Amino acid sequence: MKITSLPIHFLAVISFLLCGTLLNAQEHSVAEANDEGPVNTQQEITDYTNHHLKDSHDFHLFSYQGSDGERHSFGFSLPVILWASNGPVAFMSSEFHHDIDGEVVVEKGGNRFVNLHDKIYELEEGAEEVVMGEDHHPVNAHKPFDLSITKSVFGILLVGLLLLFWFGSLGKQYKKKSIPTGFGRALEPLVIYVRDEIARPNIGEHKYRKYMSFLLTVFFFIWVSNLLGMTPFGFNITGQIAVTVCLALFTFFIVQFSGNKDYWKHIFWMPDVPVIMKIILIPIEVLGMLTKPFSLLIRLFANITAGHVVVMGLIALMITLKAQFGAVGSTGLSLVLTLFISVIEILVAFLQAFIFTMLSALFIGMAVAEHDHHHEHDEEGHEVDDVEDVRESFV
Repeated sequence: MKITSLPIHFLAVISFLLCGTLLNAQEHSVAEANDEGPVNTQQEITDYTNHHLKDSHDFHLFSYQGSDGERHSFGFSLPVILWASNGPVAFMSSEFHHDIDGEVVVEKGGNRFVNLHDKIYELEEGAEEVVMGEDHHPVNAHKPFDLSITKSVFGILLVGLLLLFWFGSLGKQYKKKSIPTGFGRALEPLVIYVRDEIARPNIGEHKYRKYMSFLLTVFFFIWVSNLLGMTPFGFNITGQIAVTVCLALFTFFIVQFSGNKDYWKHIFWMPDVPVIMKIILIPIEVLGMLTKPFSLLIRLFANITAGHVVVMGLIALMITLKAQFGAVGSTGLSLVLTLFISVIEILVAFLQAFIFTMLSALFIGMAVAEHDHHHEHDEEGHEVDDVEDVRESFV
């Protein structure tokens, strides 16, 4: 259908152009990643890649060396909200001056804080600096209760606002007219796709509507979050294990609270099975009940993290291969390979959203399925499951 294929092609072209235009900025951010100078060695590249995968309290896009001979950072800070020993404390992360080695001490509310590898620590009373133990952990500082708006939290809020705006506008268009316009034309075929290709086949024609809001939310949240992760802003929302755990827990609790008596019977007392086998199958089924959400969270986390590592590694080729191919050759090779992988990552961004949503719908469908069917018979006495097929056969 023309109305459904045009928006999807439009989104694919926009995603491709976005990937290409932002690639240069991302390369620049890797080549000059910190305030001390460009990243040149393999260890610095590894450290920067690990830093990129972690959450942080600010957006650090790139740094440059000014005419005064000093390096200047370009980015913006985020609010740091802590519950420390003397109560709640709030300040902007810029007060740490992009320091992640615990050297800058911020005094607020009678407390002293340091930023150690993007984790905020509160120094003990009388301490002037962080002292590291043999296990490379601070011995004179502890973590306060952190409610900060980190980069991932900011990304979650941004995705949530985008979804509210997009689907709020789509809902208003449906109230006024039957065919949406503008960006709603791109959203409508995706909503129909989730309904017809994910919800209906896995949950069932008569029960899928109850779970459509959850499935749509999960699908678009993961998809948009994955696309944001391809920008040079450094979002890595679905690459945070805490985020994937929460998403999997939502699916887990919805499945358990939606399960009917047949679902629980097949877990704790399998029908048509000898008693001894029933006892043996109970722990296996309970373990399977727990491994389903675990597979959801690990699959999403591992694939997104691996994608970021591959992209960052290919970008780093312009540094590691500079001696063999020269600056121009290594940059060109890095650009081509990274652009190729980034285009694949566009597909992976959609694919991971589809897989998580499809498996969630499958697990829900298994929980609400009715196993005791009431069969009807045709005129010859044959048992059939679909009455409509029999009626059509008589025509």
